[in-house]
Amino acid sequence: MVEVPSWSEILLKGHKTIPTTSWQSDSRWKFALKTFLILMIGFFFFGVGEGLVYLSATGNSPWIVLSEGLANYTPFEIGTATLVISICVFLLWIPLKEKPGAGTIFNILMIPFWIEVTIRVVPKVDSLMLGIVIAVIGVLCVGLGSALYLTTNLGPGPRDGLMTSLHNKTGVRVSRVRMSIESSVLIAGFLMGGTVGLGTLIFALGIGRSVALWLAVVARFGGIK
Repeated sequence: MVEVPSWSEILLKGHKTIPTTSWQSDSRWKFALKTFLILMIGFFFFGVGEGLVYLSATGNSPWIVLSEGLANYTPFEIGTATLVISICVFLLWIPLKEKPGAGTIFNILMIPFWIEVTIRVVPKVDSLMLGIVIAVIGVLCVGLGSALYLTTNLGPGPRDGLMTSLHNKTGVRVSRVRMSIESSVLIAGFLMGGTVGLGTLIFALGIGRSVALWLAVVARFGGIK
């Protein structure tokens, strides 16, 4: 029997592992309608969150910094650039022998779509204070989206799969592999003209906590088996 976290535990500690949920799939390629809907909702919040951080005009998340940098040198919009980068990262799985799932494919397609929709629909802010608020909301949305799609068990996204593959191949700690990847992406994007600023710092410091917080909420309301 898994203990359901209390509200105080949710706010103070979050959740350190991915909880078992009523919608979790037993296979990366076979899933129920409920699982698919949770997956899509997760990608919606993730994409909207990334888009909001971009629209905050305070600096982007590392991968959007790279997407913006690529967009500066190509005809691509931010969403399309994100799609191209996701496909390239996914192709790196081949020599690493990482196995995708249905969630992997939908991740590549849906997150860039919702980023682009958000950027086109929501106006960019011109106030620093409002920008900070929007960036924080964006980080919370990305955390929620991550918590939802991770609990479907339909396969990691391209970036997560690259991280775990490199960890398995090298034996280097996951946190260090993730830091190395994120740092490299951030530097490359910055050199290509991507926007780095306070929003980047907010994302870097807040995304881990945001994911842990929402995982705890999911653990409380997700029908733990």
